[in-house]
Amino acid sequence: MEKRFNINFNAKKVIIPVAIILLLIIIALNSFSVVEAGHTGVVVTLGKVKEGVLQEGIHVKAPFVQKIVKIDNRIRKLEVSTEAFSKDLQSVQTVLAINYRVDTSKSYSIYKNIGADYENVLVVPAVNEVLKAITATYTAEESVTNRVLISEGLVTGLNEKLNSIGLYVTDVNIIDFDFSDAFITAIEEKQVAQQKLLKAETEKRTAITNAEAEAEAVKIKAEAEAEANKTISESLTHRIIENKKIEKWNGELPRVTGGGSTIIDMGDVSSDSKE
Repeated sequence: MEKRFNINFNAKKVIIPVAIILLLIIIALNSFSVVEAGHTGVVVTLGKVKEGVLQEGIHVKAPFVQKIVKIDNRIRKLEVSTEAFSKDLQSVQTVLAINYRVDTSKSYSIYKNIGADYENVLVVPAVNEVLKAITATYTAEESVTNRVLISEGLVTGLNEKLNSIGLYVTDVNIIDFDFSDAFITAIEEKQVAQQKLLKAETEKRTAITNAEAEAEAVKIKAEAEAEANKTISESLTHRIIENKKIEKWNGELPRVTGGGSTIIDMGDVSSDSKE
């Protein structure tokens, strides 16, 4: 009996100090908190949010009474898929990638007033609202050709709604626009018709150009011939013409000559003179 008592007493002597040491270690571990780079810490004491934030580094806190909530102040990426209607009442499925960050100085107010899930509570609804407003100002076809303007409009509109709260949108990228099958078919048919019209206009312009070229060639040829004839005509003097006649005469007199009703056969005259 005495031996058992001694064993229990010795066990207590070991367990109690170990328990105390473990308790001190737990308390020590809960007395410090590390705020990582790119984050701020919000101190919450028994559910009450303390004004101000803790910067990066190691911080002391009251164990079991206080906790430090870390808020990520780096640029975060949010992808949102939503539906909106265009100016011509076409359904437009849009996928957006939004880059935003939390203002370090307002981390505590965002956590206090909105909570840790501020992205779903505040950012996503704002994206849907601003996108619907901007999409309604463009036709479905214009939405495709004005992606940059829509992205810039989203950045401006979101910052107008969120900056006062402490959220800043740095960039918005439109990943995809998706339309109804009927609208896509209509666009394809329109493109085919435009291509056919463009081809017909090109062929027409080509035919006109060819005709104009041929007419110009004929005109140039005619002008050249006329100029040549003019040059030749101007160069033929009376003396040159007479010389050309002499060069071509074979030495024989004309067989018949005369005027009025008298006709003389020159061949007979030649015969009589010989006799």
